[in-house]
Amino acid sequence: MEMEYSALRNLVDSWGMLAMVVFFIAASAWALRPSQRRAQEEAANIPFKED
Repeated sequence: MEMEYSALRNLVDSWGMLAMVVFFIAASAWALRPSQRRAQEEAANIPFKED
């Protein structure tokens, strides 16, 4: 079974975009979890540790 370049390109474009959207939503949900608050506050204060 040999796919043409344009058919393969269309398949990758549509499923690739879906994969990127799913990854973005998952990464955003992971970063915005309430249990991540302490880690986010520590990361935000890194520049001020030497003061």
